[in-house]
Amino acid sequence: MSDPIADLLTRIRNASQAQKKYTIAPYSKLKEQILKILQAKGFIGNYKLSKEGSKSYIKISLKYDENRKPIIQRIARNSTPGQRKYVKASEIPTVLGGIGINIVSTSQGLMDGNEAKKKNVGGELLCYAW
Repeated sequence: MSDPIADLLTRIRNASQAQKKYTIAPYSKLKEQILKILQAKGFIGNYKLSKEGSKSYIKISLKYDENRKPIIQRIARNSTPGQRKYVKASEIPTVLGGIGINIVSTSQGLMDGNEAKKKNVGGELLCYAW
């Protein structure tokens, strides 16, 4: 797999559009940090780590509103392995006027765009969601 982050986002996007209760993705620390941010911002429910033999997986529960519409309307990758996108703290864009979030990989770890602006650190613009 050439881009595991894009694979995670695609699994979440496809499962939420199909109105599944959860989806499963291979485990990595970076994916867990992305899910922690999405959970803190209310885009997904819980996630649980599980191990099957020598492989580790993440089971991600998805959230829907009262009309069974997915909470995540759009989730996509900004920076790709072939074309990285780096931004300064002042250049971090707002997503839908603050309704959505950016996830930024900084020297101080993964954080959402607003937190990176407050700490005045830039980095690689990984993905966005709203």
